[in-house]
Amino acid sequence: MEQLTGGITDQAPADPTVTDDMLATQPIGYWSGLAHTVVTRHLRDAMAKIDVTQPQYWVLNHVNGGTASPTREEVVTQLTPLADGEHEMARVVDQLLHRGWLGLDAEQHLHLTDLGEAARARVRELVTELRSVIHQGISDEEYVAALKVLRKMVANAADRRTD
Repeated sequence: MEQLTGGITDQAPADPTVTDDMLATQPIGYWSGLAHTVVTRHLRDAMAKIDVTQPQYWVLNHVNGGTASPTREEVVTQLTPLADGEHEMARVVDQLLHRGWLGLDAEQHLHLTDLGEAARARVRELVTELRSVIHQGISDEEYVAALKVLRKMVANAADRRTD
């Protein structure tokens, strides 16, 4: 591994066949992007087999997870940064209302119906199984260490962002 002046490691082109001793030279954007693409595709393909989407699962969890029932606007606002487009989450809420998985109370707050809770539990079971496959051979300590590194890289990049 080649080091530049000041102890900085030189960045090599992305190479999925690189040996372990050369991993420090690999670009994080390539590897984090590849991990995102492959893991997301794996999750979404499995969810499609039970006729649910990842964004639908996000909404079911979000509506279920708080102490107060959120409004449609709150769900859309909070989940849009995760979505593939600015209108996706509003469509997802509409889909779940149409399926009868979500309901609205008199104050226009969303809540899970019995069908919605059953769907959320079914998808959670699937996601738990998928997680065990994706995490095979990775200890919790290794996983936490990887996330800490990614979190620090995100913070470093965000701190140095120029607008």
